[in-house]
Amino acid sequence: MIVPGYRDHPAEPWDPDAPADPGEAEDFLRRCYLENPRLGPVEPRLAIVRAQIAATGSYVHTTEELAHGARMAWRNASRCIGRLYWRSLVVLDRRRARTADEIYSLLVQHLQSAGTTAIRPVISVFPAAQPGQPCARVWNEQLIRYAGYRSATGATIGDGRQLGLTDAVRGFGWQGKGEAFDVLPLVIETPGEGIRLYELPERAIREVPLSHPEFGWFAELGLRWHAVPAIANMRLTIGGVHYPLAPFNGWYMGTEIGARNLADTDRYDMLPLVADRMGLDTSRESTLWRDRALVELNRAVLHSFEQAGVKMTDHHTESQRFMAHLRNEEKAGRPVPADWTWIVPPMSGGITPVFHRYYQEMDLRPAFYLDEPAARRAAGCPRGVTTHP
Repeated sequence: MIVPGYRDHPAEPWDPDAPADPGEAEDFLRRCYLENPRLGPVEPRLAIVRAQIAATGSYVHTTEELAHGARMAWRNASRCIGRLYWRSLVVLDRRRARTADEIYSLLVQHLQSAGTTAIRPVISVFPAAQPGQPCARVWNEQLIRYAGYRSATGATIGDGRQLGLTDAVRGFGWQGKGEAFDVLPLVIETPGEGIRLYELPERAIREVPLSHPEFGWFAELGLRWHAVPAIANMRLTIGGVHYPLAPFNGWYMGTEIGARNLADTDRYDMLPLVADRMGLDTSRESTLWRDRALVELNRAVLHSFEQAGVKMTDHHTESQRFMAHLRNEEKAGRPVPADWTWIVPPMSGGITPVFHRYYQEMDLRPAFYLDEPAARRAAGCPRGVTTHP
């Protein structure tokens, strides 16, 4: 996925009652102004920020600081292979939004801004957390996710990763169709209104039905996937200021869908079915039936997105582009944090260039971190919700 890695990303300890760290603010601002000489001298700005932190416990980023800070956070995302494009991130300043209705409307606009075919990377940054005050959050890990249901026999229908959130929204009164690709509603929580549910409109969701370039039966499986991966439960940290609601998207790398979402045993677990339809010998692992089914599942994903004209990349191309990113950053004199276990693709890793080297793990800021309160809310939810169409 061409966005900062999100699956089970480690959370950075955060005290929501603590004021902004003046040292972290100064470090960010000096680097921001050094990389953007057009912003002018940094010393006058530092004096203003120090005074704001002393008076309020926090400070307010300018539009330019917010935009560059968000791009730096992407550049620092150690689990993202797609950082070559960090400068192209479109930053939407949504810090004035307060109500759930406003947030919902702007999230729909985010998905529309990302596009449906020529997808572009976008982040929407909502109000910063203030020391000792509650803040707005979205419970969903992505703006678009498919529901997961437990059948009477114990089998899973849909996305097994979303069983907890699906149970929660059903407890709030939402009723899905009980099918494998029901789009979950957005769960928006604000300090003034509590929890509210919103259905995404069709205009905000582009889905691609999956077919195979050779196997006619593949389309009969009824598989599809949405075009825009927009992560919603990671906290953006810039210069000591935390933004708990800052959803961002890129475009998919094929293996994210074909080798993880549809293949993982706790997700859609499609490999046994694909292998069966291919007539493979699944009686023993040494036939490599899983590998053969995995390749064809990934071929179907890449083929289908290409046929639909929806932007997607493959793991070989993106591995080469990551190596170009490494070269660019080395020339700029900047370190490149990277988690080898995430940078190497989940399929055919050994024949990609990113496999054959080591990387340094660093917690550089600005950064994205899993927002633990949002993750907990998706698993065990309070009652009292208002639903909206």
